[in-house]
Amino acid sequence: MKNNIEGKVVVITGASSGLGEAAAKHLSALGATVVLGARRADRIAKLADELTNNGGKALAIAADVTELDQVKKLVDSAVEKFGRVDVIINNAGIMPLSPIDRLNVDEWNKMIDVNIKGVLNGIAAVLPYMKEQKSGQIINTSSVAGHKIFAGSAVYSATKFAVRALTEGLRMEVKPYNIRTSIVCPGAVKTELLEHITEVDIQQANQDYVGSVGISPDSFARVVAFAISQPEDVDINEVIFRPTSQEL
Repeated sequence: MKNNIEGKVVVITGASSGLGEAAAKHLSALGATVVLGARRADRIAKLADELTNNGGKALAIAADVTELDQVKKLVDSAVEKFGRVDVIINNAGIMPLSPIDRLNVDEWNKMIDVNIKGVLNGIAAVLPYMKEQKSGQIINTSSVAGHKIFAGSAVYSATKFAVRALTEGLRMEVKPYNIRTSIVCPGAVKTELLEHITEVDIQQANQDYVGSVGISPDSFARVVAFAISQPEDVDINEVIFRPTSQEL
């Protein structure tokens, strides 16, 4: 395999934009077969066509990560079409930042459903296949906010701390099955996440900051490729990356 990526079947959630889209394009260019999951079926269908037209192998399956049956369908479809699943990138996430005292309870619950339960659903969907194969890699997207808390990030940070805890627990439990686990923690990256913020003042502050220091989603794609490309006896467990100019 070229760089241990070529020929691998990689399932990516949240693949319709941002980090997931960038990862799909980069991994496809390196020879991976990519299976794209997201709620926006039109966006992932267009991306799959683009990758296929460029000589890659891609499949788009509409999936809401908060629904286990839909995530299972995504993974099952990958196995039915390509015979296996080698990697899942549990990337789908939302970030409606707000101070706790504004009591945006519905947004808290949505973050818990997408950012935590969505990751668990991805794990549940691939683990039976990877256990049987005695191989695989589960990559979960956390955040610098999964290491640090800042004003307005308490609930979001809590979900990203949870992703790190889940992934570390998973790492210890899947050693008998030769499964690798990776946590990727981006800093300020220019994506659609800021559009989820409904509090105008918080959104503006974050748009100003990310607009000044933020880097491209391609940065995430390269980190993910690095983790996947390591020899099978090397397990990259966590990577934190930021823009060089980011202080937080």
